[in-house]
Amino acid sequence: MSLELTPVETAGCCPPLSRKPLSEAEAEGIAPLLKALADPVRLRLMSMVASHQGGEACVCDLNDAFELSQPTISHHLKVLHDAGLLDREKRGVWVYYRARSEALQNLAALIGGQEK
Repeated sequence: MSLELTPVETAGCCPPLSRKPLSEAEAEGIAPLLKALADPVRLRLMSMVASHQGGEACVCDLNDAFELSQPTISHHLKVLHDAGLLDREKRGVWVYYRARSEALQNLAALIGGQEK
């Protein structure tokens, strides 16, 4: 039986990039996080959710910031959720998103060179 880490857990286990080179397995484990953020729409969505008043945002609060359909916005939010960057909670007909601070801290420590 092998233990498989999520991209967020992998980023949390790795030393900063400036301290030690990543192994092939570590790089493959972290790449989905970076791929999720590599899209300009997803990067903006992540920023909007993380900085939203109260620390969470309803999908209804995010739609008007883009000239994209609601299903497209929902798809991008799903990619961020699946990568482990966002938590979500359905309330009635709306879905609310909250940035996973642990994921952002792990990513910042990995890229920024600071130990957590």
